[in-house]
Amino acid sequence: MRILLVEDELDAARLTASLVAQAGFDVDQAGCLSAAREAVEGSNYDLLLLDRRLPDGDGLSLMPLARELRPGIRIMMLTAMDDMADKVSSFDLGADDYVTKPFQGEELVARIRACVRRPGSGAPKPIVVGALSFDPTTRDVRISNRTVTLHRRELVLLDSLLRRVNRVVSRETLLDEVFSPHDDVQDNTLDMAVSRLRRRLIVLNTGVAIHTIRGVGYMVTELLD
Repeated sequence: MRILLVEDELDAARLTASLVAQAGFDVDQAGCLSAAREAVEGSNYDLLLLDRRLPDGDGLSLMPLARELRPGIRIMMLTAMDDMADKVSSFDLGADDYVTKPFQGEELVARIRACVRRPGSGAPKPIVVGALSFDPTTRDVRISNRTVTLHRRELVLLDSLLRRVNRVVSRETLLDEVFSPHDDVQDNTLDMAVSRLRRRLIVLNTGVAIHTIRGVGYMVTELLD
């Protein structure tokens, strides 16, 4: 699941983005409305974490555009504005949740998970391949009914491959979905990431195989005996 955090206070943005990333979500940041609009127009986000007081306007003004471009997007306000009138106006305009600052990191992550699981969110069902079950909404990974932990990059890569199980995923698609524009991506960066994930899947006895289609990309299938 891709999240866009819209927060103009640099320290708060870094801390919040770190909390969300550590929970296994893919998070981008925008520090103002104009940057947020550009991000929403250029990428498919599943959830907005949206501040109200931004340098170039009220965060609520972003909601109509986000809803128009991605009707199923979830929007969580993340703001110091704690008056009841502020909360009511946000919900009236279509916010799915409202979290006031300061907040506890554990609560924020829990509310993000709850937000995307609500009926009507269009959350997809877990993908099951071999002994592995993967929830593409929360990126929870279970192997033979046992929860396991993967690194964030491994989760993003696994997500991209499993959503196209039994189909070849091009290198270009993986590079676009797994790495951000700020990452230092070399010619072999993707190959090394795939190799690490492949080893993890073998060690964890998932019954999942990652095949290399030389010069084209990669494909995930169930491991055959």
